[in-house]
Amino acid sequence: MGTLGLCLIGCGRAGMIHARNFTNKVPGAKMVAVADVVEEAAKAAATELGIGAWYTDYREALKDPAVGAVIVVSPTDLHREIVIDCAGAKKHVFCEKPMAMNVKECEDMIAACERNGVKLQIGFMRRHDQSFKRAKKLLDEGAIGDLVFIHSHTRAPSKPRPWMYDLKKSNGILAEVNSHDIDAIRWLAGSDVEHLYAVAGNYRNPEARETYPDYYDSVSVNGKLKSGVCFSLDGAAYVQYGYDSRVELIGTRGAISVGRTDADFAKLTTPGTGTVSPFVSSWMTLFEDAYLGEDIAFAAAVLNGADTPVTGRDGLEAVKVVEAGNRSILSGEIVKL
Repeated sequence: MGTLGLCLIGCGRAGMIHARNFTNKVPGAKMVAVADVVEEAAKAAATELGIGAWYTDYREALKDPAVGAVIVVSPTDLHREIVIDCAGAKKHVFCEKPMAMNVKECEDMIAACERNGVKLQIGFMRRHDQSFKRAKKLLDEGAIGDLVFIHSHTRAPSKPRPWMYDLKKSNGILAEVNSHDIDAIRWLAGSDVEHLYAVAGNYRNPEARETYPDYYDSVSVNGKLKSGVCFSLDGAAYVQYGYDSRVELIGTRGAISVGRTDADFAKLTTPGTGTVSPFVSSWMTLFEDAYLGEDIAFAAAVLNGADTPVTGRDGLEAVKVVEAGNRSILSGEIVKL
């Protein structure tokens, strides 16, 4: 195919991480265009990336023959329409998580990509993180015997943006924060979720309670996988102390812990404060190499005609768990998938 030309759709923080990678770090790929409904954002992204093509309507970018693939990093409720349009224009698709708002939208996106013969990859970058890959290898090799229990958590430091309070637009932090945990549990354990029970509450954002009584900034989910392995996950927004992402795997003969909280390897010890080390502040720094890894994998899949490492079905299964979790929170009942 030669060089794969990419267009970024959505020039926010996560989108620009991918765009910078594809600019000069991904073999066989280059950025050729950007699109964002905010004209200033599109212009600024194009200027930073050193490309001339920018659009406020992504549909115009799809007419550009230099664009062979797209990176979709728009709000989740727009993913379905954008991905279907891109597939119809025969553009390969990298779509950030959460894949969509519900399972039906995911099914529509998968069908559109299959119908048009284009690749679809979902942005679960933890599968490309060296520590997570090492844990998966150890687990598959039987280093801790048979897997019995898996726990994953993600706690984000920053205050949610106002649109996230509306679960009809965000699907809650189960989608926005914990999609990665759901995928990590499925991937590490090699099994889908059988049933779950979830509880949640709004503890840090009191201003949202009146207008959005269903909004939650903290959630806990417990359940069982179809393989018989028990799992739990917890998530939180606006914890402020740092970005906290960790997984623990318990087997019949040992345990594996994945994830780090230290921002660097320097620790300060003084009589007055004891031992202090800076906490990881952002997902952007913690998973920088993992983002690059998934971008390289996407380009390679397109250029070599191979399967993408994280499929549309992976995205769909995560959305299915999000929907089930939100149903459990509202009903107070165990939900069987």
